[in-house]
Amino acid sequence: MDRNTELFSLGRLLATPGAMEALEASGEFAGEFVARHARGDWGEMGAEDARSNDRAVDDGSRVFSAYTTRLGARLWVITESADESGRRAATTILLPDEY
Repeated sequence: MDRNTELFSLGRLLATPGAMEALEASGEFAGEFVARHARGDWGEMGAEDARSNDRAVDDGSRVFSAYTTRLGARLWVITESADESGRRAATTILLPDEY
């Protein structure tokens, strides 16, 4: 996969309060992590989960990435499965305990 091009539609971008607090504390921006996610940089996912995400780009199922901020907060970025027309409604950045 080309890791410099957005591989799938993100839909609406959402962030939970906890994720926003963690990002603000670390001086990082949600867009940095969402852009990596959209380019197929799955962050700290294992090989099997990364392959699952690669398949999800093609088959429209849910895409899930995990990253860590500079201050050690774990972030998840989740893009919903595509609907019958192929559109993904939303991508959310959140803390694991907000899932």
